[in-house]
Amino acid sequence: MDDVDRDEKVLHVVRQVRVVDGVQVFAPPKGGKERDVPLPDSVLRDLDAYVEEFPPVEVTLPWKEADGEPETVSLILVNKDGNPIRRDGFNQYVWTPALERAEVTRVLRQDGMHALRHFYASVLLDAGESIKALAEWLGHSDPAFTMRVYTHLLPHLLPSSSDRTRKAVDRVLAGSPEEAEHDPQTDDVDGAADGL
Repeated sequence: MDDVDRDEKVLHVVRQVRVVDGVQVFAPPKGGKERDVPLPDSVLRDLDAYVEEFPPVEVTLPWKEADGEPETVSLILVNKDGNPIRRDGFNQYVWTPALERAEVTRVLRQDGMHALRHFYASVLLDAGESIKALAEWLGHSDPAFTMRVYTHLLPHLLPSSSDRTRKAVDRVLAGSPEEAEHDPQTDDVDGAADGL
C-alpha cells in the first residue's frame, strides 16, 4: 500500500517477488527499471474495497539474495498462509479455474497470469495510447521492443485508429463545431486547432 500514491494517482513499481535458490526474495523490478504507472479512479475504488475486506499483510523477505538483508513490505495480495502469491500457485488455484468457468481453453504457458499484462497493453493500445507511453508503463526500456511484442494487435486496432485520425482532422478543418461529429477521444485536438 505504501507504493500507491493517491495524490498523483500512480502506483510506484519499485520491487517484485522473485525466487532465488528456492527462496522468495524482494528484488528490483525486471531489468531494474522502477516506474510509475497511472492508477485510474476505478482501480483505486476496487483496491479500496479489496483492502477493506482483505487488509494488507506485513511480509518480510530477504533483499535480492536468499541471504540478503531482510526487508518488510505491506503486501496487498498474499496467499491463504499470508505469503506472497507465486505465479504457479495463482495460475493453478485462481487463473485456470476462472478460465474453466468462462469455458476458455488455456493452451499455452503465456495464457496464464501473464495474459493479464497483455490484456492491459491491448486495452491501452485500443484506446489510442502511444507505444512510447505503453513501453514506460510496462517497464520496457525500448519502445521498439514493445512495438515488436504487440505488433500482432495493431491490425485489429488500425480501423479505430483510422477513424480517430479522420475525426481529428475533420474537427480541425470543419467550419463550425456542428459540421464535425463530436468524439471525446479527439477533444485534445481542439487546443491544437486554436493555435493554427
